[in-house]
Amino acid sequence: MNKGNSEENTSNAADRPAGFERGTDGPKVIVVGVDGSDSSWRAAAYAAGLARRQNALLAVVYVQPVLAGGAALGVSVVEATEEIAEELMAEIRTQAERLRGVFEVRWQFHTFRGDPYSGLVRAADDLTADAVVVGASERAGHRIVGSVAVRLVKAGRWPVTVVP
Repeated sequence: MNKGNSEENTSNAADRPAGFERGTDGPKVIVVGVDGSDSSWRAAAYAAGLARRQNALLAVVYVQPVLAGGAALGVSVVEATEEIAEELMAEIRTQAERLRGVFEVRWQFHTFRGDPYSGLVRAADDLTADAVVVGASERAGHRIVGSVAVRLVKAGRWPVTVVP
């Protein structure tokens, strides 16, 4: 009979340190970037489900691009990007109302000016995000230069989920 080193674990719940229980602690603030693309709406839906299951705050972020060339063409860039933000907000409200009573989630809408990467970083920092969710880039050029998602992952400051 082998009497090797075996040890029976007789600890009970009272002996374990408080503060963490598998399956209950999770992100409290989830940031999701939206820009109106199909990919960003899929990311928002995924993030909303995650926020609901974790009872987390969903921070929906739209970064208004700064388009210097638009002003030279006589286009009011500020008005155009604010209109997009208003349209996104209206769509989010419509979906939230449609799902009321079935799918409850706490959410906020935030908008920042700048490039998408810097705007999402600022939002995640300002909101003390625990996780960031973005849609996969639909632009072919990002395969060469690098997408917002890749840059967020490389920053290594939050768990990042990329939704196709």
